[in-house]
Amino acid sequence: MRFFLRLLREGSGRVLILIDWLFRPSIVKRSAEDQSMVDQETKIIKLYQFYACPFCIKTRRAIKRLNLKVETRNAQAEGEFRKELELSGGKIMVPCLKLEGAVEASWIYESNDIIKYLDERFQ
Repeated sequence: MRFFLRLLREGSGRVLILIDWLFRPSIVKRSAEDQSMVDQETKIIKLYQFYACPFCIKTRRAIKRLNLKVETRNAQAEGEFRKELELSGGKIMVPCLKLEGAVEASWIYESNDIIKYLDERFQ
C-alpha cells in the first residue's frame, strides 16, 4: 500500500511538472537595475524541495513568476541538504525556504507562507 501511494504521488507530481512546463506563469518585468538588486537580495535565499512535490511545484511557479534567482536544494535523497534541513530547520518538510541571516538563518515552511513572503518582499 505504501509503495502504491508513493508511486501515485510521484506520478501525479510528474504530470504537474508537465503542466507547469506547458503553462508558464507571466513573469514580473523589472528594469535591469532593479532586477540586479533583486538578484543580490535572493543570494541569501535557498529553497529546500522535492522535485515532483505538488507544493514545491507551486512554490517554484511563484519564484518563476516573480523572476527570482533562488537556489533550489534537493532534500529528497539522503545527503547534506536533507540533513541540513532536519538539523538546522528542525524537520524534514518541504517546501522550506531558508533565509540566511548575519547571525542565524530563518526557515519558512508551508508553500502558502513562502509565497506570501516572496510576494510581499519582491512584488
